[in-house]
Amino acid sequence: MLMPAIDAYLAIRRAAGFRLRVTEGFLRNYARFATAHGDTHVRTQTALEWAALAPSASQRGRRLEAVRILARHLQAEDVQHEVPPQGVFPRQQLAYRPFIFTAVQIGQLLEQAARLPPADSLRPWTYCTLFSLLAVTGLRISEALALRFDDVTADGLVIRTTKFHKSRLVPVHPSTQAGLERYLERRRRLGGDDDHVFISMRRRVLRYSTVLWTFRTLTREIGLDPARPGPQPRIHDLRHSWAVRALENCPPGYDYVRQHVLAVSTYLGHVKLTGTFAYLHTTPQLLADIADRCEAFAKGALS
Repeated sequence: MLMPAIDAYLAIRRAAGFRLRVTEGFLRNYARFATAHGDTHVRTQTALEWAALAPSASQRGRRLEAVRILARHLQAEDVQHEVPPQGVFPRQQLAYRPFIFTAVQIGQLLEQAARLPPADSLRPWTYCTLFSLLAVTGLRISEALALRFDDVTADGLVIRTTKFHKSRLVPVHPSTQAGLERYLERRRRLGGDDDHVFISMRRRVLRYSTVLWTFRTLTREIGLDPARPGPQPRIHDLRHSWAVRALENCPPGYDYVRQHVLAVSTYLGHVKLTGTFAYLHTTPQLLADIADRCEAFAKGALS
């Protein structure tokens, strides 16, 4: 009984635009656990026991919260469902420290990608172009992998149905446009019938798991070993690095900062400015400018 109820719940929320991939995994796991305990409705004690099996406090909190939201939805139609209490397993918000690539490190990554075997195949061209594009546009990896031929236009890249179900046009520098055209010329000649910009050796759309494995291999080869202290480089950190550099190039002055941050936020496809402000803690130059202005204002130097 719980599994059909979860199916209906997921269908309703997905119709509203939510993806719920992680939530689905939690709820189906919970349903199997609860069914094995003989439950036909959400029971607080069973939900707590199931959530407690997670290895960390954060994971336990996420598990229980997923069941709580489900139970509130189901209880509206069937009062036999119990809603577990809030705050039993507090969700710990761990601040992620992004790895900010230097220009030299990005250059090394691209050079290594260009050496990928087989040398006479599309593969080195694909990864060199893909990682270049991420580094100079700040695209999400999912957005880059979803690109199709028609999305590469003279006005920029058309990004369709993004993380927040919005579409946008991303202008690109003429040099980036020229690099994409050189790649696409070879891509169309060697890539088969699939119209995705980036494809695998099997001439199918490139999978994220394949890109991730290749990225980790390349970063190790250029000396960014996982055993090194500090944050470990992720593909998403190419986006972080672009955002930080863009913010660091902000002209001085409050009005300029405000306009610049808004422009960067729009370019990145953020729904709220808070998503862009998160990059400020890794932008010491801009933070120093803000601090200097605050100090000067406090001293009466600014009107």
